[in-house]
Amino acid sequence: MIIKLNNSNEDVGNQIFKVFQNSYKVEAQLIKACNFPPLSRSSKDIKNSETLFYGFYENGCLAGVIEIVAKGKQLAIDSLTVDPKYFRKGIAGQLISYILDLFEFTEAILETAVANDPAVNLYKKYGFVEFKQWTPAHGIRKVAMSLKNAL
Repeated sequence: MIIKLNNSNEDVGNQIFKVFQNSYKVEAQLIKACNFPPLSRSSKDIKNSETLFYGFYENGCLAGVIEIVAKGKQLAIDSLTVDPKYFRKGIAGQLISYILDLFEFTEAILETAVANDPAVNLYKKYGFVEFKQWTPAHGIRKVAMSLKNAL
């Protein structure tokens, strides 16, 4: 079941933080990053965020989270995380599909690490195409991807 999450709620914010930490630790290992910026995001940062969070629940547990920003007809996926206990169950894909169906947009954009093959392949499966690569100050090579949507 996917629902909109109230990240400003103490308990919900802490649940989101836990999923982010568990997932991003695995991603940091996957891309061989010693300093992985998403791991420095605090539960307070999440609770104070003005982005939108949607969560996938399985058996009453928050298993996956997608964080988005919708401005006009542009949709930005800021994060997509699944707790490692729930990997390989299609949860990330269900969250992507849900958001793409929920919002009217002309373009959806996202960024991920170039070395994160599972994420890059997942986004390609949903029609996202690469439009840029760069290396920010933290040194992890990134890729930006977009999905055009004719309304």
